[in-house]
Parts: sequence; C-alpha cells; structure tokens
Amino acid sequence: MKIGCHLSASNGFLHMAKETISLGGNTFQFFTRNPRGAGAKAINQSDIEKFLKFKAENGIGTILAHAPYVLNPCSANEETRELAVRLFADDIKRMEYIPESYYNFHPGSHLKQGVEKGIEYISEMLNTTLKKEQTTTVLLETMAGKGSEVGSKFEELRMIIDRTKLDGKLGVCLDTCHVYDAGYDIVNNLDGVISEFDRIIGLERLKAIHLNDSKNPFASHKDRHEKIGEGSIGLDAVKRIINHPKLKDLPFFLETPNDSEGYAKEIALLKAMRND
Repeated sequence: MKIGCHLSASNGFLHMAKETISLGGNTFQFFTRNPRGAGAKAINQSDIEKFLKFKAENGIGTILAHAPYVLNPCSANEETRELAVRLFADDIKRMEYIPESYYNFHPGSHLKQGVEKGIEYISEMLNTTLKKEQTTTVLLETMAGKGSEVGSKFEELRMIIDRTKLDGKLGVCLDTCHVYDAGYDIVNNLDGVISEFDRIIGLERLKAIHLNDSKNPFASHKDRHEKIGEGSIGLDAVKRIINHPKLKDLPFFLETPNDSEGYAKEIALLKAMRND
C-alpha cells in the first residue's frame, strides 16, 4: 500500500522523506511554493541527490507536488491568469529535478464567466506550458463545486483533457471529500462512481487519491476535510475505497486536519484496514 500525507517542504526533500518513513508512510505530498503566494525556494541540488538515493533505498513511491492555491488559470482577471501560467511553467521545470513525479493543481474558478470559458482558459495554459520532453504527469484534481469552481463534474475534466494537445501528460487526482461533496456517492455507490469515472474519463487517467473524510453532508458543494472516520463519509466507506480492486494499487495521500502524531495514527489505521 502506497500511503502518505501532506508535509512541509521547508526543510527539503530528504527531510520530508525521512519524516514520511517515521510516520509509517512510503510516499508524500508537498506544496511547490508558498500555497498562498508565489514565492519558491531555490533548488538545492545536493538535497535532491540525497533524496533520490534515500527514496530508492527505502521504497518511497511516486511523490505528489501540489500547486499553490493562488494558481487560477481561468480567472476573469488577465493578470491572475498570466501569473498562473508563469507559476505553472516554473513548477513543471522544477519538478523535472525529480523525474516521473506527479504535479496536482486545482483547475480554478471561472468567477461568473461560465464553465465553458473557464475550460478554454485552463486548456490554453496547459497548451502553453506542457512539453513533450517532460516526465512529470500533471493531475487535474476533482473539486467540490463550491462557488464557480471548475472540475466538480467528471465531464468538465474530460473537456479539459480533450482540449489539451499533449493530453498524454495529464491524469486525475480524485479527492474523496471533494467528490462526495460534489454529489458522487462513494459511500453507498462506490462501484457506480468508479464506473462513471471510467466511462467519462477512463480509469487509466486516475493516478492518485486524496483520502479525506468530509465535515459536510453529501452533495453539500463545500470543501472542508475531516479526519478519517470522523466525518460524513465514515470509516466503512474508507475501508471499501482503499481495498477496492480498481483503486487499491494507487497512492493515497492524506490531507486531513492533523499534526504528525495524528497522521501516524491514521496511516497505521489505514494499513490495518487493508485486506492484503
């Protein structure tokens, strides 16, 4: 089972890798830069080399980078869209120091321009920034549908993929809290949701799962993560998710409201609930 949580990148990749092992995990997620801003630390080549060696020696799986929240490629504001393109391009360039990794981003909010216009802008950014030679796979995250978010429906993600020239560089990260809040009933109809995802997007595109419970009820179109087993999704549904034959081999990343001790307990709990 590949499982980890969201860690701070402030002390470098080697530190995150060692922290992940100490928590009982074998992969991790991190922000590429200040999540509420644009600043990013300089690349530390020595740290990366040590990390890659440690990663290989300790069986750490594919890691997941998360774009900053300020990245909104479908904003109504042109300067905000231009900033998104610059940050996205720089992040992809930086991720190539760790080959074959994942880079996850929120498709953005169209801010009353309409979903079609939002998807047009998102696709423009991807067509501007994706490169044939990159090894990084870019993941579109499923969203809860609050406000004017793009990506709460599988069809919207499909439209982005279809309008992206280098669509082979794209995958999807399914967030359990988000899809449940968006109206996909992974509690009572997990098989049906997986089948719908496969029909619309294709399961070969599903590369990672953000494993979170939800503070809000089904189809609330909000986005508030809860600790595993303490929200409206519940422990039984989480157990079915991590053991589902079409999901169990994917990496699971916790984004629950926890400290290190809480993450360690959740990782141990999830490992204990695995059938293999």
